[in-house]
Amino acid sequence: MNVTIKPSIPSGKIKAIASKSAAHRLLICAAFADKSTELVCEEINEDISATVRCLCALGAKITRRDKSFIVLPIKKVRENPVLDCGESGSTLRFLVPVTAALGCNASFVMSGRLPNRPLSPLREELEAHGIDFSEAGSNPLTLTGKISAGEYRIRGDVSSQFISGLLFALSITDGESRIVIEGKTESTPYINMTLDALCEFGAEPEITGEGFTVFGKDKLISPEKLTVEGDWSNAAFPLCAGAISRGGKVSVYSVDPDSTQGDREIIDLLVKFGADVRRKGDCFTVRGGELCGMEIDASNIPDLVPIISVVAAAAKGRTRIYGASRLKIKESDRLATVTEMLGTLGADIEKTDDGLIINGGKKLCGGVVSSFGDHRIAMSAAAAALICDGEVTITSAEAAAKSYPSFWNDFSSLGISVSVEN
Repeated sequence: MNVTIKPSIPSGKIKAIASKSAAHRLLICAAFADKSTELVCEEINEDISATVRCLCALGAKITRRDKSFIVLPIKKVRENPVLDCGESGSTLRFLVPVTAALGCNASFVMSGRLPNRPLSPLREELEAHGIDFSEAGSNPLTLTGKISAGEYRIRGDVSSQFISGLLFALSITDGESRIVIEGKTESTPYINMTLDALCEFGAEPEITGEGFTVFGKDKLISPEKLTVEGDWSNAAFPLCAGAISRGGKVSVYSVDPDSTQGDREIIDLLVKFGADVRRKGDCFTVRGGELCGMEIDASNIPDLVPIISVVAAAAKGRTRIYGASRLKIKESDRLATVTEMLGTLGADIEKTDDGLIINGGKKLCGGVVSSFGDHRIAMSAAAAALICDGEVTITSAEAAAKSYPSFWNDFSSLGISVSVEN
């Protein structure tokens, strides 16, 4: 699918979609609870569907009713389940340690770049506790054996998803366990989201000076009904569209200003760039302003890098984004693909070992750019098109559906000229 966008001035108000990061976590907890849970999740996407599919393969019964998931927890874990993760890294990295805790001899089927994304050092730590894996890089990935309560050591600078996966697994493993985090912990807000989800279901891991103490139990305790909060990661795209457009005004509502989602930092970043940002309750309105470049540490907000790079291209002066080396192993090498996408449109952008340098304020041109099969590149290119001299065509634009299926409709509702060619 190709999408063509003409330079436009966005104006309007949209509702934030449900957070896939929160949905993953709550669905997993609900699958291991003592009774059913209704999880209000108005929007679903490919990644959320992958987690639902995998939990059902393990023995949960999850059905869709109106705008909710009804989760009947696992009564008996299925032996030798095949879990189709699609391209969802969260699904894979959360459920590998969970299935290791269950001892069910699971196989994981992966699509896209997912088989190439690292499982180390999680793999090695699980092997040290009795798990046998199929050969590295194999697809399906299979694991046999069963872990028990104990001490687990994991580096904190590779993926917070490894830590979250261990938190889930050890919370359903009888006995007391310790997770020792070695080195600097990055993407801490995502770990906090995992702790929040576990606490909603009665688990209370304790934060220690080294990491966590986890008190495993047979069943988590269902709160019976929960609502998935609005997604700051995807709200960033329309909010940034408002920031870069002279005369534009974009409002996004149903986002929690006190959320533990790290990507709520987009508001502080837009203020620092110089955008006019106003809040009323759970609604944030952004207008353009005299944007200026700055230094940005992206170690806790890697998913924001593609769209804040677009804002940086619109801002006068130099922006340096650093602490983002992990973007090389996402759905695309996002440091490379952001550089190519914005460079094709005429931006002055340079890739570094752990980030990007953007000399902004240069007029962008139109052209044809690829999404590289990456949802965040597709949506960032759409925002960049608003400040180009000519129209921009984005190829493989269907990639946006991985996290934000209604993106093109929502973008169009802001008065933006969006033409879709299937």
